[in-house]
Amino acid sequence: MSSTEQDVGGAEPRTDWEKIQGSPEFTDLRRRLRVFVFPMTALFLLWYLLYVLLADYAHGFMSTKLFGNITVGLVFGLLQFVSTFVITGLYVRYANRKLDPVADGIRAKIEGEPGK
Repeated sequence: MSSTEQDVGGAEPRTDWEKIQGSPEFTDLRRRLRVFVFPMTALFLLWYLLYVLLADYAHGFMSTKLFGNITVGLVFGLLQFVSTFVITGLYVRYANRKLDPVADGIRAKIEGEPGK
């Protein structure tokens, strides 16, 4: 048994992390996380790639003035920041509703069963 698996005093481990990691609750938590993170990451990367490609290959479109000196490219660039904040807000809301209750249940199970 490695020193990382033992308590400070060298006693037996208090928690079997591999057992918890293999539990249905933890598997469900990971699945719920992936259901949000993977599609949102792909969506954001596609949105960013569109912005980069338009900036590089559609100069006429991106330099179109909307009003004053505000161009389509500037608006798209600012929308990159906006989309980051929107995704963060959506993730916080999703985590509060779908992830945190499961994680809290796992934590309660771990803390309620010392020595296992």
